Amino acid sequence: MSSHVPVMLEEVMDVLAPRDDAIYVDGTFGGGGYSAALLQRARCTVFGIDRDAAAIARGAPLAERFRGRLTLIHGRFSEMDSLLGARGVTQADGVALDLGVSSFQFDEASRGFSFSNDGPLDMRMNDREGQTAADLVNTLSEAELAGIIHRYGEENRARSIARALVVARPLTRTSELADIVARTIGRPPGQRIHPATRTFQGLRIAVNDELGELETGLEAATRMLKPAGRLAIVAFHSLEDRIVKRFLTERSGRKPAGSRHSPARAPGPPPSFRLIGKNPRLPSAAEMRINPRARSARLRGAERTTQTLKSPNVSGELV
Repeated sequence: MSSHVPVMLEEVMDVLAPRDDAIYVDGTFGGGGYSAALLQRARCTVFGIDRDAAAIARGAPLAERFRGRLTLIHGRFSEMDSLLGARGVTQADGVALDLGVSSFQFDEASRGFSFSNDGPLDMRMNDREGQTAADLVNTLSEAELAGIIHRYGEENRARSIARALVVARPLTRTSELADIVARTIGRPPGQRIHPATRTFQGLRIAVNDELGELETGLEAATRMLKPAGRLAIVAFHSLEDRIVKRFLTERSGRKPAGSRHSPARAPGPPPSFRLIGKNPRLPSAAEMRINPRARSARLRGAERTTQTLKSPNVSGELV
């Protein structure tokens, strides 16, 4: 592997509590940091999943080092139960998810994730399927583009940006997109982040359906984990963390109390998760100094209860 530094490694290991003879799912294998730590700290078995074929290829030396204990799978973590089921594994003792883009993807200009390095306007985590960011920018209407940039990028100037992108079409390079956004909204004095940061985030999330993948993946992890199995999720922006927080709050039985404006809900099913420790956990000051990518990280952990999942109810929610 490389010098890739996994975010909040010690905190994630504290949640997962690796032990001998256990089975773990590293649903976002990336640079293999969590997988390597699990394998080093206990004589366990790990299944590393990544939708990026390049990440799976990079993990080959680690899989060879821990032959028989690390299995790498090219696929989506939202399909973890079916991917492992095809290999005869129906339950796991722990699941780790490190959401967002890996350092490798950001650093490789040809993947199109970064506005700092010029490359093709791609942004696909699995570069073998689906629409690219260029496809969206060059074919969607101004209103559709503004919706994506505002909803997923949380960009207040989304309409102005979308209008400028439509006028400038066709766009094929990350540098073109970044320059247009910068010219359109400028860079206020003292602002540290690049003006195109939120636009790139919005397009990337849309290209990869990251929020839909997360929601489906949380359900898959719930089905996959055995009683007392543990879930550790590191999120890097508010949209992801909001989904994880809502999911774990509801599944741990901590629904908000009623008021005269919002009557109390009828008792739901028994909790399927128990929250572990303080949620969310934040990276230490020392880690943030060493690894700036960790600054926005939020870790949430939970332990699976003995509650058995039933079939989806009328609304489609598993209970």
